[in-house]
Amino acid sequence: MKSSLTQRLAALSADRLRAMRRGVEKESLRVMPANGLALTPHPEALGSALTHPHITTDYSESQLELITGVHGSAEACVRELTEIHQFVYRAIGEELLWVGSMPCGLPIDETIPLGRYGSSNVGRAKSVYRMGLGLRYGRRMQTISGIHYNWSLPGLSNDEYFALIRNFRRHSFLLLLLFGASPAVCKSFVDGREHELQPLGAGGTLHLPHATSLRMGRLGYQSDAQAALAVSYNSLASYAYSLHGALTRPHPPYERLGVRNLGGEYNQLATSLLQIENEFYGTIRPKRVIFPGERPLHALRERGVEYVEVRCMDLDPFEPVGINAVTMRFLDVFLLHCLLADSPPDTPEELVRLGLNQHRAAARGREPGLRLDGPDGEVPLQAWAAQLLDECTPIAQGLAAALDDERYLQALDTARQALGRPQDLPSARALQAMRELHDDSYIGFVRAQSRQSRQQLLALPFDDALRARFEQAARQSLAEQARIEASDTMPFEVYRQQYLAPERLGR
Repeated sequence: MKSSLTQRLAALSADRLRAMRRGVEKESLRVMPANGLALTPHPEALGSALTHPHITTDYSESQLELITGVHGSAEACVRELTEIHQFVYRAIGEELLWVGSMPCGLPIDETIPLGRYGSSNVGRAKSVYRMGLGLRYGRRMQTISGIHYNWSLPGLSNDEYFALIRNFRRHSFLLLLLFGASPAVCKSFVDGREHELQPLGAGGTLHLPHATSLRMGRLGYQSDAQAALAVSYNSLASYAYSLHGALTRPHPPYERLGVRNLGGEYNQLATSLLQIENEFYGTIRPKRVIFPGERPLHALRERGVEYVEVRCMDLDPFEPVGINAVTMRFLDVFLLHCLLADSPPDTPEELVRLGLNQHRAAARGREPGLRLDGPDGEVPLQAWAAQLLDECTPIAQGLAAALDDERYLQALDTARQALGRPQDLPSARALQAMRELHDDSYIGFVRAQSRQSRQQLLALPFDDALRARFEQAARQSLAEQARIEASDTMPFEVYRQQYLAPERLGR
């Protein structure tokens, strides 16, 4: 393994490694200072959630999504993400950005506000889609937040990107272990649901003692309906074929729900297993920048994979913006390992095994002696993780040399140290802080970290030119939304049917 990996690494020129790019999409709930979801609309000072390139909402009006541009270094990416946070905090008053992936104390499901994007057809479609998600999975599940890490390397073919994706899915348990930071949750999140969580103290916190990421476990961003969707990642064609069926074939439970209710209001965009491509849950996705109105699957089929979107990263509650440059550099190394290591085709049996490994690592990742299902039988998680980090060594060395940046080696060393000291992993640190500093309270811990993050970000320099740039972007986004709404003439139902027409998915 190591020799072939090293040979493939040597074939990558320093120029290509220097052209590696990354960007971040970061979700956070807006919460009230004393706790509780902020039920206020998306602040107008932040611009239009429909058209702003860097500040939008995810599922709810209360859930911000902050989006960086594409960057040539981890430092530049963190810098822009920090600047966006600085502007946001100046626009939301006393509200906090919740720094935990699992939500704050939540109201009843029906009162969690859906994202609203104005009166245009594209804006209405976004809200109807969210209505459908709430009816299918419950609105509470949609309030989970995370970090999406978008990564590309120039010159990769579709087959190379899909080889990377297959290996990522095999080895992403390592990221849950190293960076999972959601071992506990407020009991309001699971009210009325079956679960195996244990009380933490006598308050309203539930947890699993060795969990790494409840967000990525059975109670997190999961779908029983989608569990039967065996998507093959062996090629763009097999992936597209799997999604095409899920996007076009009616799914009986959703057919019974109907596109509209008896009063004529929309329940969902479609009755298929997936309303649109974004509904497909996964730890990683192949992506392509789309043209206005284009379907993402059509873009992939027509122009190929442009980058991958890593979706299994929890918000780090100990970092003001949810992630730091050290973690980004490790992700660069890890993704190159996924690209360069041998990547045999996946099978339906392996897909089942990988799903079980994910749930095991999410719920029990720090459990001493925990074993996962490897290709040749059970293997200790710690040994497998150590092997992967060892195989990453030449990659970190190659990046350090090509980019003249020793911090890639330091990022790998940091991961090794964390693996050897499970008590220092973010999930363990979070539980320890809850127990020792916050009366066994998940809410108390995250609220304190959120306040601290707010103070740190507001204390950073933020000059008038930067403020003016963000204010101008907000005004432009509002003007663009108004332009889109003024130019709409098509009835929404016609728009919906045309957008969802199977022929728009490509072939």
